[in-house]
Amino acid sequence: MTIQEEIRNLAQTRKAVILAHNYTRGEVQDVADYTGDSLELARKAATVDAEVIVFCGVYFMAETAAILNPGKTVLIPEPSAGCPMADMITGAQVRALKAEHPGAKAVCYVNSTAEVKAECDMCVTSGNAERVMATFGPDEEILFVPDQHLGGHISGLLGRTYTLWPGYCPTHQIITVKGIAEARAAHPGAPVLVHPECAKDVRAAADHALSTGGMCKFARESSEKEIIVGTETGILHRLRKENPEKTFYPVTERMICPNMKKTTLENLRDCLQEMKNVVVVPEPTATQARRAVQAMLAIG
Repeated sequence: MTIQEEIRNLAQTRKAVILAHNYTRGEVQDVADYTGDSLELARKAATVDAEVIVFCGVYFMAETAAILNPGKTVLIPEPSAGCPMADMITGAQVRALKAEHPGAKAVCYVNSTAEVKAECDMCVTSGNAERVMATFGPDEEILFVPDQHLGGHISGLLGRTYTLWPGYCPTHQIITVKGIAEARAAHPGAPVLVHPECAKDVRAAADHALSTGGMCKFARESSEKEIIVGTETGILHRLRKENPEKTFYPVTERMICPNMKKTTLENLRDCLQEMKNVVVVPEPTATQARRAVQAMLAIG
């Protein structure tokens, strides 16, 4: 029996559903029930009919699944898979920021810890941030944490000014304007897609700034046969699998998130086999964080 067959048999026995982020290893994506970006997986976690959710990604994602499913068991294959951006702000720092801006609305990117979500009014993902942020009134002051780049991108699209926390994704910082120019020179005519977690000058140098879900949609619907992709290289597996007639090039092969790669077939099998690495978000943090996530999901 292959390890893939072991995993699928265990998932059936445990009445489990396996969710995998677009940045995880290709072999992990292939064995999952659902693959997607943070928005797609947050929606799936909120509606999935299973007793056990196994989240292949980083810890804040599994926390979000646990927040949305208080009656279910949520497992993460590798609990040390963290997110440097999420760790760039704490709940106490959000409270201090709100104290400096009384009456302001606090909005957090889903790439944040449960305690940060619990201090915020609304949560957003890179896939729905523009739509969600457009629901705030023009006179409402907005505090956006922790990603300065996504916050700057959305505020620019909406013609707003936000107070931005200076957080960032170290993996997306690897992409530079020079790197995009070199990719264009190597693949003339191919459009460049980058993630909104990239810096402003990088977004400006690209053709489109899209979430990974948005990149998948662009690839499906575009007539382009060659596309340059500026995000974590794990997305290339899904893009190539869903669009075998098209060619995808990374802006750089160095775009690898070490935390996303910590999930392996072996630790995925082991966590199902032993029902270990249960993710628990304590109260009242879970209830308070759930309000922010559900407020986002209610917008659609």
